[in-house]
Amino acid sequence: MSRTLPPLAPLLAFDAVIRHGSFTRAAAELGVTQSAVSHQLKRLEQHLGTPLLERLNPGIRLTEAGRALAGDVGTALDGLAALESHRRRRADRSTLTVSAGAALSNWWLIRRLPRFAAAHPAITIDLVPSENGSSPAQPVDVRILWMPGDEARRTTTQTPLFSERVFPVCAPSLLPAGQPLADTAGLLRLPLIHKDSGGAGEWSWPVWLRRLGLQRPEMKSGELRFSEIGLSLTAAINGIGVALCRSLLVHDALSEGRLVPALADESVVMASSKVHVARWAPRLIGDRRVTLFVAWLAREVERTVTAIEVPSPDIVEGGTGFSRRSATAPG
Repeated sequence: MSRTLPPLAPLLAFDAVIRHGSFTRAAAELGVTQSAVSHQLKRLEQHLGTPLLERLNPGIRLTEAGRALAGDVGTALDGLAALESHRRRRADRSTLTVSAGAALSNWWLIRRLPRFAAAHPAITIDLVPSENGSSPAQPVDVRILWMPGDEARRTTTQTPLFSERVFPVCAPSLLPAGQPLADTAGLLRLPLIHKDSGGAGEWSWPVWLRRLGLQRPEMKSGELRFSEIGLSLTAAINGIGVALCRSLLVHDALSEGRLVPALADESVVMASSKVHVARWAPRLIGDRRVTLFVAWLAREVERTVTAIEVPSPDIVEGGTGFSRRSATAPG
């Protein structure tokens, strides 16, 4: 069956005008003159047999028919854009677009990606920063997410990777002889770096201090609060105070001596309430690139854990638990 289609160029002009609310800006986007945009709009109105918009000074006003058409045109053009994106991905089967949080990327993943590149030179990783609560700036193939444990089950589009432990760290210069405090009360004499997590729990210093049987103001004068854990850890490395950290993120900094656990007592370590998972698009179920990358991620986590010399994360499936190791962490 043949399709009767409206003229595409006038539809593109109409979409640009209603998005920008301006013939001038629409013309700049389309790379044509303002009069050309006006001509395309008239052509579309003639094709449909009804006015679609009125020019104001400034701006435009959609007619009832224009408002009805606007939603349909936006949906149709979004579908065409998705087809083009899919075509590009199909054309370049060597690239795998991966999204991960800034902290995990900067503090752990980026340093290890060269090993994946060396093992799989035919696959190019395009790393896109994206936090849990936001959408990536572009379509991605695999997302590394941090989610509640009860949502981190294995499915056809998701594999659990690891959970982490939370404990306080700081620069060695803040501690006597650079060694973890044997007496937890020593924390009361140190500046604390606060994470603005919007609640209590593993990132809350008041919760931690109550667990340790300590009391002090929630924040002292001069102490800093950050919205992102990567900033907290950067501040800790620079000797600004003690930060609550995630074990995988600080592994390299601990192994290199840039950070040390603030407390010697390993029993104070808190298990994180969340689990890292790798999730991919349904269209990529069984994709060899995804299979190779996710398997590599799991091996890198295990490699980090078995080399770790500080409170270690649990591997979700067949975990190792919390321990100290004598091996030197890989760079």
